[in-house]
Amino acid sequence: MKEIIIATGNLGKVVEFREMLSGLNIALTSLADHFNPLPNIVEDGSTFYENAKIKADWVYEHTGGIWSLADDSGLEVDALNGAPGVISAVYSGDGATAASNNEKLLNELRGVPDDKRTARFKCVLVLKTGADTYLTAEGTCEGRIINETVGDKGFGYDPLFIPDSFTQTFAQISSEDKNRISHRGVAIKKLYTELM
Repeated sequence: MKEIIIATGNLGKVVEFREMLSGLNIALTSLADHFNPLPNIVEDGSTFYENAKIKADWVYEHTGGIWSLADDSGLEVDALNGAPGVISAVYSGDGATAASNNEKLLNELRGVPDDKRTARFKCVLVLKTGADTYLTAEGTCEGRIINETVGDKGFGYDPLFIPDSFTQTFAQISSEDKNRISHRGVAIKKLYTELM
């Protein structure tokens, strides 16, 4: 069985990856299984791909060549010219939390009408499988931002995002539905077929 390290300290992401890749003959571990304390990998790329590759490279190099799977994902809001984008996780500054990021987003969108609140989650996956070899996959999920947080599932901006063709936020729908349509779900499905 092949080990793949998921290059994240976000337990919500780890759970999603394990659920969606459960049919493969691989053992998915996380940064917490290999590092204590968790490393602070500086993501200074200007795109989701660059940041995912930085993380995959770092973990691969610091674990003696164990395959490493990194994602970089974020929310792009059209009314904010694509912000928060690659800084989604730290949108509200140093010490950012999901709550402070959501609060900042709502403040930035104050007064923006519902029909102008279109947005998408985007995810880029990079799996480093050798010194110079990578598998990559990308996924997006279109939707809109509502005026207040609703729901207690998921993480990050999930309580503010209603995906197209749904009436509930990512923080309300079942994990099965979310995994089927989410940006990460779409990207992981593409990667899954390459790993079969």
